Amino acid sequence: MKDRTPGRRPGTIRGVLFDFDGTLTMPGALDFPAIKRGLGCPPELPILEYLETLTSERKGALLKILDAEEDKAAEQSVPNNGAELCIDGLKQRGILLGIITRNSLQSVHKALQRFRSFKAGAFATIITRDDSLPKPHPDGVQQAAKRMGISLQELLMIGDFRFDIMAGKNAGARTVLLTNGRESVMLPGDPEPDYIVTGLEEIVEIIDALNPL
Repeated sequence: MKDRTPGRRPGTIRGVLFDFDGTLTMPGALDFPAIKRGLGCPPELPILEYLETLTSERKGALLKILDAEEDKAAEQSVPNNGAELCIDGLKQRGILLGIITRNSLQSVHKALQRFRSFKAGAFATIITRDDSLPKPHPDGVQQAAKRMGISLQELLMIGDFRFDIMAGKNAGARTVLLTNGRESVMLPGDPEPDYIVTGLEEIVEIIDALNPL
């Protein structure tokens, strides 16, 4: 665990908001380059932002293809290393849990069936692309905090991609970048995450440090 904000006075965390693909699930289930090719999306554009440039008819047709690809990936997904231990540890500490994703709700529910120790009911809220503007916009993070009944200052946002950190920072939450043992995905000019971890098991350590007995 690497704290990127040394010297800052800790504050109580009451809720943890997780990105889904590549965070709670093992990276790689979704082949984004292949999906983009199938949708005709330019490689440099995020998929949802590309769809917004199309006519409503064309967007609707491609969304059906995207939904099918996400469902297929969900059926093949597996829990990320340490995900179930992390969730169990947070639940034991009374931390509210949430999910925020650019995916559909259906695909999230399908993927959660692959977990053994918890299902969708473990989460106080699940924010999908149908509920809010997609990350990196802060709207979804703000909605999650509201649904959890906590302030943004009491929320910890965790994700494996730069959009997760940007959304959390833009909303005013504290952020954790999960690297999964890989190089950082952040680009020059991006906001710095408050913490960097290699695995989800480190999240409980952060909570214990921020919420001392």
